[in-house]
Amino acid sequence: MNNPTREVTIEKVVINIGVGEGGEKLEKAKKVIEILTGKKPVQTIAKKTVRDFNIRKRQPIGTKVTLRKKDAEDFLRRALWVKNFKLPQYSFDETGSLSFGIRDYTSFEGIKYDPEIGIFGMDISVSFRRRCGHRVTARLVNRRKLPRKERVSREEAMEFMKNKFGIEILEVK
Repeated sequence: MNNPTREVTIEKVVINIGVGEGGEKLEKAKKVIEILTGKKPVQTIAKKTVRDFNIRKRQPIGTKVTLRKKDAEDFLRRALWVKNFKLPQYSFDETGSLSFGIRDYTSFEGIKYDPEIGIFGMDISVSFRRRCGHRVTARLVNRRKLPRKERVSREEAMEFMKNKFGIEILEVK
């Protein structure tokens, strides 16, 4: 008997482009995300000063957008197409999340190179969750950590991606 509340789903997909500086380069990165997702991105701000990279605290250094539900699935399908529906096993972490990178936004189907924008790569992170049970972490009274049995494991996330998107998971040593 299959319990529908134990079913694994995609909670969100986060697309991030880190440019390391503000200004014109950051605006171009925002334009890339807007072209790919159709959503307005937000700036990411540096949390601390790193002198080696010439980054100061509270300086804008990147841009990101969060997609949920149907938008997340559609974008993830397009991103996996760029990767030929193959991901290495190390892309999945122990908490059931998936992260991978794309070197060039022009790899997406139907996107052409624009010399005014240049070339930008991006990081894509996917969070999984079960259909029910997350109220424990969101309620105001008696809030607790999510019990281990309610968390999505690495194996469950891999199985979900195989079944839903038909990806091949590569074993890299």
